[in-house]
Amino acid sequence: MSKYPMFFKARAESLSGIQTPWDSKPMSVDAGLQMAIPAEFEGPGGGFSPEDLYVMALQNCFVATFKVFAEKSRLAYESLRVESELTVDRDEAGRPWMARCVFAVYLEGCVQIENAKRILARTSENCMILNSVKTEKVFEFHVS
Repeated sequence: MSKYPMFFKARAESLSGIQTPWDSKPMSVDAGLQMAIPAEFEGPGGGFSPEDLYVMALQNCFVATFKVFAEKSRLAYESLRVESELTVDRDEAGRPWMARCVFAVYLEGCVQIENAKRILARTSENCMILNSVKTEKVFEFHVS
């Protein structure tokens, strides 16, 4: 059983300038990621953006949670693929925010299709990071 609260630390360092990429990494590993302001926000692109990390956090929390639920339920499958699209828009006050994320979830090589669909639905309702954000979440499950 996990003990709460848990703490996760990260560090980012950058030189000045909108066109300057920077490094960011969790304190738990040595490797980091090169970050950059995306071209959509007039940056150079070519690195991970905060928006990339946001959608990746949502999607990878889903993958991790599904893997745990599937293993505990003894659900056999060959592969899981999640393709996600994050929509950044403005709210009623004109502030930008992460408005919507669509997750196309492909579970392949699965014999217990109805059980798999139940586990996928349960995953979408019980993923810690997905439950921590206001972003609208839409799931499309494809099981074969």
